[in-house]
Amino acid sequence: SRKPSHPQLEAFIKHMSKGSAAKMDGSLSTLPRYPSHSSCEMGELTQTGVVQHLRNGQLLREIYINKHKLLLSDWTAKQLYLETTGKSRTLQSALALLYAFLPDFDWKKINLRHQWSTIFCSGSCDCPMRNHYLEEEQHRQYSLRVKNNDLEKVYVDMAKIVGIPTRQLRASNPIDSLLCYFCHNVSFPCTKTGCIGMEHFKVIKRHQLEDERERQDKKLYFLYALLATHPLLNQTVNRLQRIAEGKKEEVFVLYSAHDVTLSPVLSALGVTEARFPRFAARLIFELWQDGKRPKEHFIRILYNGADVTFQTSFCKDYYKHSSKPMCPLEKFVNFVKRDMFLVFNSTNYYDACRRRPL
Repeated sequence: SRKPSHPQLEAFIKHMSKGSAAKMDGSLSTLPRYPSHSSCEMGELTQTGVVQHLRNGQLLREIYINKHKLLLSDWTAKQLYLETTGKSRTLQSALALLYAFLPDFDWKKINLRHQWSTIFCSGSCDCPMRNHYLEEEQHRQYSLRVKNNDLEKVYVDMAKIVGIPTRQLRASNPIDSLLCYFCHNVSFPCTKTGCIGMEHFKVIKRHQLEDERERQDKKLYFLYALLATHPLLNQTVNRLQRIAEGKKEEVFVLYSAHDVTLSPVLSALGVTEARFPRFAARLIFELWQDGKRPKEHFIRILYNGADVTFQTSFCKDYYKHSSKPMCPLEKFVNFVKRDMFLVFNSTNYYDACRRRPL
């Protein structure tokens, strides 16, 4: 009877209690497979989140399974590559999406790999200059925040209401907590000292929008994003190239990640119109083959269902001179293998990670 609901919600919950046959890396097997806590907790998935991902899976199933026959009813574990960070919310999000997406959800075919890094850098995480640009970006954020008198007043007021030191509230980034209340249509907290309200939320949200604008102007985050996302984008490109060459690869890859994973990917790709990722956001890379010229391959990039391929830095110009509705795969390959490093006056990831700016 709880809202929101989904036709598959009850079956999903029952199925999640029978997951002993699944193969999960390390600590993933100890995490709960669906949110079963009696009250909402910070950083945990809610029923709303499960429903959002069941809907995501349903949408993907209609296109990729029902229409394009990407996976048939006799699909095998080798056709999937599944990876998630070690948080219960990302594991549960992945399982909810897969439950609604797959032709037949079979625990014996589910092999979930654990990714310890939120930027999915796997074995290529050593990058001093990435850390340098992140520190510079955090300093920029801090400088902007301390200049905002309205924001400081709101922080002092909110801290007094909830009974914690202002510096503690400031450090915890209250926008995350407030968005949970806002998106679930739950009243903001009240205590004997007063109530947190929409006026507090609006000031913080206004500052966040100002921060996003300055972030794009100053480019520090963009430089961080290029280095932070290269390992993940490189994995993606390598996989697409192998498939284009006719080699046996997974046909469906799922990375269940965070806003701090997705946001730098969007920035690195040059999709500047994308806002900070909302709950259950999804980014999809599709590989297409030309029916008349089988050796020609193209990619299409979708963000929350919208085609953003020609918003990317590497395909904007191509769009102006071509009538084809997709981007040649080699444009994406050249971007990841070469062009990402030009701004660092480098030719590869290793050098870019170690070369100090002039």
